[in-house]
Order: sequence, then C-alpha cells, then structure tokens
Amino acid sequence: MTRRKKRPNYFAWTVFGLVLLFGYYFNQVYLPTQPNPFMATPTTTRSPESYATEAEMLFNDGKLFQAIDAYKEAIRSSPQDSSLYVTLARLQVWAGQYEEAQTNAESALLLNSKNALAQGVRAWSLDFQGENSEAMDTIEEAVAIDPNNALIQSYYVEILTDAGFDYYDQAATQSRAALALDPGIVETHRARAYLLSRAPDPIPNPDPITNLEEAIQEYEAAIKINKNIPILHMELASNYRLLQATDQAVTEYTLANTLNPSDPEPEYFISRTYASVGDYAKAVQYAEQAVNDAPTKALYRGNYGIMLYRNLRWPEAIDQFRLAINGGKTEDDQQIVGIPLDINDRFSIEYHYIYGLALAYENQCGEALQLVQALQSKVRSNEDAMAAADKTIEICQENLDNPVSATSTPEVEATSTPEGTETALPN
Repeated sequence: MTRRKKRPNYFAWTVFGLVLLFGYYFNQVYLPTQPNPFMATPTTTRSPESYATEAEMLFNDGKLFQAIDAYKEAIRSSPQDSSLYVTLARLQVWAGQYEEAQTNAESALLLNSKNALAQGVRAWSLDFQGENSEAMDTIEEAVAIDPNNALIQSYYVEILTDAGFDYYDQAATQSRAALALDPGIVETHRARAYLLSRAPDPIPNPDPITNLEEAIQEYEAAIKINKNIPILHMELASNYRLLQATDQAVTEYTLANTLNPSDPEPEYFISRTYASVGDYAKAVQYAEQAVNDAPTKALYRGNYGIMLYRNLRWPEAIDQFRLAINGGKTEDDQQIVGIPLDINDRFSIEYHYIYGLALAYENQCGEALQLVQALQSKVRSNEDAMAAADKTIEICQENLDNPVSATSTPEVEATSTPEGTETALPN
C-alpha cells in the first residue's frame, strides 16, 4: 500500500514504436520494390525484324560475316520464318560458305516447299560446289514456280554458263532477261558479267577482248550497287589479269583481301599475277601470306615453292614442295594432305617438275631423277614438264661431271612460269 507507483518510460516506448514502424515499412513498402536474388533477371527480347534490319545494315557496310551472325540470331528468335533462312543462305553464298548455304536453303524448303527463291539459292549453292547437274534441275523448278524473279533468273544464267558451250546461247538470252527484270540489284549485273567473262554474246564473237571489256563494265556496275562483296572484286580482278592489266588486277585483289583478310585466295592470285610479269620478289611475299592464312592447304605450299624457286631460294623451295607433294605436318602439328602427280591437274604437274629442278640445282639428284621418271611415264604429252625433265637430267649430269662446281642459275624460266590466266582455284 505504501510502495510508490513506477512512472512509465516514455522514451523506450517511443523507440519501440519507431522500430515497429520501420519494420512495417521495410517489409511492406521497401522489399517489394527490390529484385529477388533467387530469380533470373528478366531480359528484353529483341524482335526478329530488328536482327534482320541490323544484318542488312552490316551487309551494306561490308561486314558480311557479322551480317551472317545477325541473321542467325534472327532465326533463333523466329525459327519458323522461312524468309530468314533464304536471306541467310544468300549471304553465305557470297561469303563462300556453300555447304552452309545449301543447308539453310533446304531448311527454308522444309518450312515452305513452294518457296521459289529458296530453290534458287539452293541451286546457286550447289553450282558453286560443282554439282551443276543437280543445280540445273533445281533452278528449273524455281523458274517454273516464279519465272519473273530477277534473282532466280540470275542464278539460272550462272548455272547455264557453267554447264558449257551448248548452253551459252540460252545463258545469253537469260542474262538479258534478268537485267530487264531488275537492273538495280547486284546479281543481275554479276550474272551478265560472269557469262561475258567466259562466253561471247552474241555467239560467235570474233573479238574476245571486247567481251572482257563489257564484262568489266558489268562487274563495275555490280560493285557500284554494293562495293563490299569480296567475290565481285576477285572476279573483276581476274578479268583485268586476262587483259594483262596488272595494276588494276592487284588493286581489286587487294580490295577483296581487305574485305575478307582470312581468305588466302586474293594473296595467292596476287602472287601469280606478279609472277606472270616477272616480279618474283613481290610474288614470293604474297605467296607466303597465302600459306600463313591456310597453312594446311597444299596448293598454296606448292605455289610458295614456285616463287621461292624463282627467287633462287632452292632449299626453302624444296621444303615447301615436299609438304605440297608428299604431305606432312605444320609447325603446330596440323596435317597437310599432299598433291599426287595427276595428268589432269596442271598445278600438280607444275609442282612436280619445278620440284625436280630445285632438287637438281641442290645436287639432290637421286630424288630428282625419280621425279623425272614419274613425269616421263605419266605426263609425256606435257611439253613444259618434258622440257623441265630434260633440264633436270642435264643439271644432274653436269653435277656428276663437275662435282666441285657450284650450281648454276636456272635456265628454264619460260617453261615453268606460272600462268597468269587462271580465273579459279583448282578443286
């Protein structure tokens, strides 16, 4: 009864109330606005159209391979859109990815069997792979479905041209029809140029040089529409080579190499172009660059061997010829498949007889004379090979008669100078 009543602690109750209010705010207001660390962060989904638009811009900017990647992304976003597969296939043909182009064209046909352009691109990719007969059947199906499609007609021209002389008249007619349908696209001008580079129009044309000059005009028209397609510059360069316009040819090959630096073909052809005019110092530089781009390709090894031989660097030439002919391993242990002596392959013949000469000049006549025997038994009808074989025997006899004398300068330049007129790599 006498105990004093304890006064309430207003400060403690105030703190307690603030804590309750904070807890309520934290739980009901703050936390709901924060991301859940155990849930994936949502990402913005791009539309297939945005990828396609980006790809078209990349292609027009000369970024062919980035454009291909963008179309692949578009397909991942919309795998049922057959038009995306067709456009991707078209770009892959321009990029030299012929098997991949065929696969994507066929994917488009699985989605829509009546897609005429898919049939056309499939035929185009088949022709680039050397399947001309199947390409012809396929392109005729495409033309039957859509006879007024300029792209399909352009592909038809190329396939007819590759089918040979009997089809040149039809190809000439089709090339003019394709240009009439749409003179504003690359393919119609390229198809016309492709025909004119190989066949006269009209047939027969007594002046093939005029034909080449018209082909050059058509290639230039195609490049004016899109200057960033490497194959256009490669083919234009080949026409300049046929006219012996060395500087223009090298310029176009260099542009092709700039657009696709990993491709060894431009450097290979630049080396052959310089060799055709006797500039072997430059020829060896570009031949080496081609080997660096494709170290396992025997064709480029053999070409490098020729250019080293022309620069009197016989031991190095021998090393390259051994790899080109016999095969072997690169420095990083990649396999090189050799090129055997083949009567139907002039590159194979050329590599073998120049290899024999290099061996003879280095007094390695045991191996050199074995090559001579092989040449005499298999390619006796090849005059250059027989002249080189005779010279190899002469050098080896001189080495035998005068074992102390130094090897002499080659005297067979005219029989083994690389030709300057080829327009495509051998298979």
